[in-house]
Amino acid sequence: MTKADLVEQVAEAIGPGITKKDCALVVDGFLNAVKRAMVEGDNIEIRGFGTFKVRRRKSRMARNPRTGDPVEVPARAMPVFKPSKHFSGRVARAHGDVR
Repeated sequence: MTKADLVEQVAEAIGPGITKKDCALVVDGFLNAVKRAMVEGDNIEIRGFGTFKVRRRKSRMARNPRTGDPVEVPARAMPVFKPSKHFSGRVARAHGDVR
């Protein structure tokens, strides 16, 4: 699904009272708010959907696949998404997993 598909589905869910252009502004506003919060180090929790967090990865030693030499990978911050149990269960049931 692309952002355009998401905008279209939001427009259909809201109904005929709003244009796709206005829906695109709403979707962009939401995504920008999530990005801004994560850049500032905040977590975003949406009940029934999941949590967006910034997780700090430790530095580690890796190997250059071409030469086999050890290479240090520096520590860095990574955005992560953890789905809620309710959401995970719905996806699992939709794909035939028994939970």
